[in-house]
Amino acid sequence: MVNAIKVFKKTAPNGKVTAYLSRRDFVDHITHTSPVDGVVVVDHDYLRGRRVYARVAVTYRHGREEDEVMGLHFSKELELVNVEVAPNAGTEERTDVQERLIKKLGANAYAFSVALPQIAPCSVTLESGDDASTQPLGVIYDLRLYVADRKEEKPHKRNSVSFAVRRVQFANLRLSSRQPQTLVSKGFTLSPGRLNLEVSLTREVYSHGQSIDGHLSINNSSKKTVKTIMAEVVQHVEVTMTNNSCSRVVASLESREGCPITPGANLTKTFSLTPLASSNQKRFGIALDGHMKDQDANLASSTLVAAGKNVNDALGIIVSYSLRVKLNCGAIGGELTADLPFKLMHPDPSTQRAPLRKTQSSDNLEFEEFARLRRGQSVIDE
Repeated sequence: MVNAIKVFKKTAPNGKVTAYLSRRDFVDHITHTSPVDGVVVVDHDYLRGRRVYARVAVTYRHGREEDEVMGLHFSKELELVNVEVAPNAGTEERTDVQERLIKKLGANAYAFSVALPQIAPCSVTLESGDDASTQPLGVIYDLRLYVADRKEEKPHKRNSVSFAVRRVQFANLRLSSRQPQTLVSKGFTLSPGRLNLEVSLTREVYSHGQSIDGHLSINNSSKKTVKTIMAEVVQHVEVTMTNNSCSRVVASLESREGCPITPGANLTKTFSLTPLASSNQKRFGIALDGHMKDQDANLASSTLVAAGKNVNDALGIIVSYSLRVKLNCGAIGGELTADLPFKLMHPDPSTQRAPLRKTQSSDNLEFEEFARLRRGQSVIDE
C-alpha cells in the first residue's frame, strides 16, 4: 500500500492561476538550502504572451503595526527572489511529485523550483504579549506566483497566488556526541575557601519537547552556607535589525533538597527541565517557530552557522539557549551562577523516515487547500 502524498493547493481570486506546493519549507542544511518546488497551472488563453513569475519576499517586523503613526514604520520588506517559472521549456530536473502532478493536471501545468540565497535569515516570530497585534513580529516569508508582462510589475491580488513559507534548520542528533560541562567557583571576602560548582548535560542538542537533563556537583570548601538551588533554561534573542537583545527564562525550578549545604559538605544532584511554548503563553519577547495561537507552535530553534563562521554574523533574529544554575548563599554571601550553552532544535526528518517509493499511479496525491501556515509543524513531517 502506498501512502498518499500531501500537496498544498491554492487558486488565485480570478480562478486562472492555481499553484501546488509539495513542501512549504526552505530547509537550511548549513552547506546549502533545499528549494521549494511545485507546479503552477495557468489558463493558456489568459497568458496571452505574458509570463508567470515566482517572487519570494521576507518581512522584518520589529514593532506593532498599530503603533505606526506619522510615517513611522516598524517593518521592512526585502525581495530575495524573482524568477520566471512559466511558460518554460521543461528542461529542468523534476521531482517525483512534480512528475505526478503534471501527469494529472495536463498540458497547462508547469514545474517550478525556487531557491533562497544562503544568507537568508531563518523564520522566527516574537510573541507580542497580547492578541491585539494584527501582524506577527519577527521574520516572515511570502512566496507569490503571479502573471505579468515583466517581473518588475507589481503583483495584483486577482491574478496571483500567495503562500506563507518559512526557512528552517534541523539538527542531526546522531552527529552530536559532545557532553557540555562547566566549572565555576567563588571566593568570599574576609573568608577562606571557595565554593565550587560543576554543571554538565547528557548531550549538546535536544529536540523540542524533550527534557533537559542536568547534573550538578557542589563542593563547599568555603565558610558560607548554600541555602537554595535554582535551575533555569534561558532563551537568548538578538534582533540584528535593531541591534536589540533580550533573555527570557522559559523553564525553571527551585530546590531545597539537600540544602542547606554547610561548610565542608558536598552535594551531587540531577534535575530535569522541559522548556515548552505552551508554558510561556502571552509573554512578550519569547521567540517562537510560529504564532502562539497555533496549538503546535514550538519555541524557536537555536540558530546554526557553518563551521568557521560566527553566529553573531547571522541575519534576522539569532536564538540561543543556556542552562543557568544559581546557588543562593544568602543576602551577604550572594549567588554563584553557572551558564552552560546547549542547542534546542527539531531533528532532521530526512534521517528518520524511509525514502519515497516511486509508483506509476498518480492517484495517491492528497490535496489540501492552503489556508494558513502551521508554523510549529513542518510539512515534511506530515
